[in-house]
Amino acid sequence: MESVPGIDPAVPPTGPGCVECTEAEGWWFHLRRCAECGHIGCCDSSPGQHASAHEQATGHPVIRSYEPGEDWFYSYREEAVFEGPPLAPPEARPASQPAPGPAGRVPANWMDLLH
Repeated sequence: MESVPGIDPAVPPTGPGCVECTEAEGWWFHLRRCAECGHIGCCDSSPGQHASAHEQATGHPVIRSYEPGEDWFYSYREEAVFEGPPLAPPEARPASQPAPGPAGRVPANWMDLLH
């Protein structure tokens, strides 16, 4: 597969959860991985919307789902889902980590807090 702008297949993810939510002891609904630098951020349904904030701050145009069993990419510039190359492992959050997550930090009324 030829190289795709905004995707670096060699860069590993930054960790098992949203960087900013982890630092703030927050929670997320689903996770997204920056395909350029590996930053893990939470989806736009999550309270923090950190994946989109990362794109806005850095200009990194492509994310990939960081959920088990999902391998889709999304281009912010094209506003489109597409297929892309395999990325450095791991390809998803740990299967033992719930969604929403992380365990122990998700409020009982989490559905009311989604965007």
